[in-house]
Amino acid sequence: MKRFLLLMVTLGAIAGCMGPKMHLAGLGDTSWQLVKFQGGDGTVLTPDDKTKYTVAFTNNGDLNVRFDCNRGRGTWILNGPNEVRFGPLALTRVMCPPGSMHDHLVKQWPQVRSYSLKGGRLYLSLRADTGTYELERIP
Repeated sequence: MKRFLLLMVTLGAIAGCMGPKMHLAGLGDTSWQLVKFQGGDGTVLTPDDKTKYTVAFTNNGDLNVRFDCNRGRGTWILNGPNEVRFGPLALTRVMCPPGSMHDHLVKQWPQVRSYSLKGGRLYLSLRADTGTYELERIP
């Protein structure tokens, strides 16, 4: 129990210290929708409707997602310049229709290690160059 409390206090302190950095990083208080996934092997996946795949970052480290027919919440933190880590997602568990990118996103989400902002787009890259999610900002 003491270890758990120490972990929670440490995570709270880290999140409190990271707030201003998150905003300066260009991610805080922004919302994005998925344009495509480009796999490291050349595979390209595009959503049937990009409004069904969204990510919303807050300045306090919270995250809201929509992965097709499911919605969820989680956390995010910056580990360094262009290094982002996501906490576990609490997602609804509706079975999505065939062709959905839901399962792909859920499986790959913990593998996101870095991000970049280029030309008004957000690129979330998986570790070991295994793929990149391209998202566009939601006005």
